[in-house]
Amino acid sequence: MFKLSGTVKKVFPTVQVSEKFSKREFVVTESTGMYPQDILFQLTQDKCTLLDGVNENDSIEVSFNLRGREWTNPQGEVKYFNSLDAWRIDRLNGSVAPSQNTNTGFAAPVAPTATPVQLVDSSDDDLPF
Repeated sequence: MFKLSGTVKKVFPTVQVSEKFSKREFVVTESTGMYPQDILFQLTQDKCTLLDGVNENDSIEVSFNLRGREWTNPQGEVKYFNSLDAWRIDRLNGSVAPSQNTNTGFAAPVAPTATPVQLVDSSDDDLPF
């Protein structure tokens, strides 16, 4: 699990990719480093509603998973792709975006004085990099 805090730069509409798959993308500007970074995240299926009520310029914290996949194009070339799959969004001003938490239906609020969080891997997995 990773977390990133920043400001919402762009929220895109939900796209129905196929009959059984939908996704919604959004961009967060992370500006704690020397140069601001615009990071593209995606939400899939029922998580697309997590962005309902989130506006551009809102300060948020995104919890997400890093995903990678291999694809072979029609010419036989192998390509690799990464995606940042968001699964929770908390507003940093103390209000909360809806969540799929099974206990209450809402994500736990983040304190109004929360500071930006650097990318942190809190899993117990030993990754080779």
